[in-house]
Amino acid sequence: MKKINVTDLILRDAHQSLMATRMTFDDMAPACADLDSAGYWSLECWGGATFDSCIRFLNEDPWERLRKFKKLMPKTPLQMLLRGQNLLGYRHYGDEIVDRFVAKAAENGIDVFRVFDALNDPRNVERAIAAVKKAGKHAQGAVSYTVSPVHTVEAFADLAAQYEAIGCDSICIKDMAALIKPQVAYDLVKAIKGKVKIPVFLHTHSTTGVTMVSLMKAIEAGCDGVDTSVSALSLGTGHNPTESFHEMLEGTGYETGLDVRPILRARDHFKKVLPKYSEFLTKTVGANTDLFVSQIPGGMLSNLESQLKQQKAGHRLQEVLDEVPRVRKDAGYPPLVTPSSQIVGTQAVLNVLMGRYKQMSGEFQNMVLGYYGKNIAAPAPEVVAMAAEKAGKQPIECRPADLIHEKFDDLKAEAMKLEGFNGSDEDVLTYACFPQVAPKFFKTRHEGPKDPTTAKPAASAAQTASTTLKPTGKSVDVVMTVNGQRHTVKVETLS
Repeated sequence: MKKINVTDLILRDAHQSLMATRMTFDDMAPACADLDSAGYWSLECWGGATFDSCIRFLNEDPWERLRKFKKLMPKTPLQMLLRGQNLLGYRHYGDEIVDRFVAKAAENGIDVFRVFDALNDPRNVERAIAAVKKAGKHAQGAVSYTVSPVHTVEAFADLAAQYEAIGCDSICIKDMAALIKPQVAYDLVKAIKGKVKIPVFLHTHSTTGVTMVSLMKAIEAGCDGVDTSVSALSLGTGHNPTESFHEMLEGTGYETGLDVRPILRARDHFKKVLPKYSEFLTKTVGANTDLFVSQIPGGMLSNLESQLKQQKAGHRLQEVLDEVPRVRKDAGYPPLVTPSSQIVGTQAVLNVLMGRYKQMSGEFQNMVLGYYGKNIAAPAPEVVAMAAEKAGKQPIECRPADLIHEKFDDLKAEAMKLEGFNGSDEDVLTYACFPQVAPKFFKTRHEGPKDPTTAKPAASAAQTASTTLKPTGKSVDVVMTVNGQRHTVKVETLS
């Protein structure tokens, strides 16, 4: 009987995907003892959008949240999602910041670091992986799964081999949009297992309705572990239910080794908690197989609809949906995951409303010029030329972080001037990742955690984004809200 390791996502990705990352620590804490006794390989409880949401909406110190999780769940390894050189923010950070962040995350309780890059550029994860290894923790390299003419099984397997060479302890196939079909899951796991000696895991969502079968086929191909979520927060844009997965393996020659009794107690707890968060719960339920054609995740689709409605152009949605794959091709086929999905989607809207590449966001310019990293395919030369002219800078081939020279001591000097700064390295890192949001959080932190369900609903973090186009003469201000963080980019007409 082969044991299949299970990572449960109930404390992080589950509520990020289904209720905009709004669940408070106090509503998770009562279930921690049961989760810790269930026998999971790991519990994902930090990273992704949770850090941002804590300081932006919940008035919680994310570092303190992590320390509390560690105290309540001492037996089970705690896991986080790290965006490589982007850490938990939306841009690249300097190597010193990456080193210090990983070290502090490890010190405060993280045992397993799942590290990925939106473009699958190994150069954008190698520094973080090295820092994890230096801290003596488990480094899991995540391959962002997507579908395109250039994303082949062999190419993904080669990337996994590169991650092993960098020093990863395991590989995760990260299917953020529920695109991986059963046979592809089998073939991909088989190919990766043929090239690496380290364990292989599969992370997927349930949006398309086929991925429970994908999990089974991956296991039959040799997959060592999977991600699931306690059923109270599962399905839809979330993940496959832990209890269902456990039962599915009966009689197959595989087992989870989980004790289901405490999982059911945790399930019952979260069922009682959920009604209070009704205003944040996603309205996307059931299965959406349109995703296989459009490859546009639900959160990205709602973002595009919002952008167009704000411009009184809701009737042009289909034009934008048709434009997204063309823009993606022009950019070198980036996987549609934060931040690339927002960048591609916004450029598609601009193309439809203003004419193809007549106007171009700064983020899109940087993407095609290489400032986010290297895509698997080269971007369209004519689009690169337009971006270079508009941005006034040339494409780069080097690792983007090689051009970043920010220093921890300089950031600390800035943070020391802020009201409520507590002097810790953790506070400096919070400020480094979120310089616009951290000052307000530091100032109000002493008031203690806030219940988002009793306050006026705020813009959704992680699951939604919005863009407002404000014409100003010969230019347009693109006001992007990505994972709750506002970015204003002035876009002028290209000559």
